[in-house]
Amino acid sequence: MRRAASAALMPFDAARGLLLGLARPVAARSVPLAEASGAVAAEPVLAPRDRPAAATALRDGYAVAAALLGGASPYAPVRLPGEPVWVEAGDGLPAGTDAVLPPEGLEGRDAVAEVFVGEGVREAGGDWRAGEALLAAGERIAPRHLLALAACGLSAVAVRRPHLALIVTGAPEPDALSPFLAASIARQGGTAATATVPDVPETIADAILDATADAVLVLGGTGFGRSDHSAAGLARAGRLHAHGLALRPGETAGIGEAAGRPVLLVPGGPEAALAVYLTLGRPLLAALSGSAPPESRPAVLAKKIASAIGLSEIVFLRRQGGRVVPLGGVDLPLRRLVDADAAVLVPPEREGYPEGTEIEVWDW
Repeated sequence: MRRAASAALMPFDAARGLLLGLARPVAARSVPLAEASGAVAAEPVLAPRDRPAAATALRDGYAVAAALLGGASPYAPVRLPGEPVWVEAGDGLPAGTDAVLPPEGLEGRDAVAEVFVGEGVREAGGDWRAGEALLAAGERIAPRHLLALAACGLSAVAVRRPHLALIVTGAPEPDALSPFLAASIARQGGTAATATVPDVPETIADAILDATADAVLVLGGTGFGRSDHSAAGLARAGRLHAHGLALRPGETAGIGEAAGRPVLLVPGGPEAALAVYLTLGRPLLAALSGSAPPESRPAVLAKKIASAIGLSEIVFLRRQGGRVVPLGGVDLPLRRLVDADAAVLVPPEREGYPEGTEIEVWDW
């Protein structure tokens, strides 16, 4: 598929809206907690009951009624009315007690230290009350959430975990993109399977249609040269909505659908592939997960960025000493690209940013 150099490129915002309009959250499924980390919660998860169910000791000592020990000290011991009950951390408090006196606070039956109500005690519902939120729908599940879920007696949780197909078109060089993208997808809570096919329209189309996935990424062969056939393959498999985006690097990316699934054509150049994945692939994965796209964070530029008017441009950055240093974008050598740990999207109406500007950056 050839293209005239003067042909119009689809604006980035329009392309992003088009792609996300093709995505729907995948079906929810229940998984054990051990498999849930990194996935997105499909629905709110509420504490099923108070935790703890009753007042519980936080330390070893004697369960007492704090009001009976007012003013107790080694110089003014207070005789307890009965033998105090020994409790250990995690034990429920006996009726009529509301504090835990440390062991050294008792000499025989005499209290030689005072405690206040609730000292050394976790009140009923002190961790969570029944009905309190443990997870929100669309929230990514972190290890800290697993602690809360397990502590509340839950053993499974409903999640959305999209599965993406990575179709690598035949190329003379080793496939460096699919391992990187598969790991990036896994980091965002999805899964990926890779297949390599010849750069032939019919074969690419068959691979797209045969893929068992929620979305398809075709890697490589997205250009407008005589040996680039990914766009033609997508057109055969379904519908090619856009080929050529006003995104630099990444101008040869494409968007379409086949068999009811979104398809993203990802250029084979590493810097262009990363730019397309950051700006389109990650939001697509978030939409399939039913979650919000990764958020940007403010950072201050250590050096100026120059950009061309008319194209949305990705500039890769390196965090350094509390600031971010621009490394470049188009034709960035791979050794420089792997030094990057963040990126900024310069909008098409800007010529860049001066040194010292606070900008919004994405980490990965």
